[in-house]
Amino acid sequence: MAFKHLFKVSLKWQAQKHQRYTKNHSISIEQKEILNISAAKAFKGDPSRYNPEDLLLSSLVSCHMMSYLYVCGQNGIDVLTYTDDAEATLEVTAEGSGRFVAVRLFPKVAIRQMDKIELAHQLHKKANQLCFIANSCNFPIEHFPEIMVANE
Repeated sequence: MAFKHLFKVSLKWQAQKHQRYTKNHSISIEQKEILNISAAKAFKGDPSRYNPEDLLLSSLVSCHMMSYLYVCGQNGIDVLTYTDDAEATLEVTAEGSGRFVAVRLFPKVAIRQMDKIELAHQLHKKANQLCFIANSCNFPIEHFPEIMVANE
């Protein structure tokens, strides 16, 4: 049985006196801080603000981590730390359209159990299969995990 969940956001934009079509805008989500967004600097946006490309990659890396922690919990793996320095490649055509063509995740995971290193490594594939955001993407997502054993 499938369950459906509805997510809502509100976008606000207003023309500015000297920049009629500024790309700065805000997104509000009920009971959360307002996100001030612009286009990426490469597309004449405000580099001090988040941009849609940053947010898509952030969503993907965050969802993968949460899916990974879930499958590790199911398999009795104690994750002590998790970091990732992910990157995404955006390809823009001469006509101005574009799309992400690849995402690379580089998770560095410290676990407690030496005997579960190989399983912890393999579970990134399972996490990718469960990740809501990854399942919504039409570009390849590669994983280059490092698993180490660490004491608390």
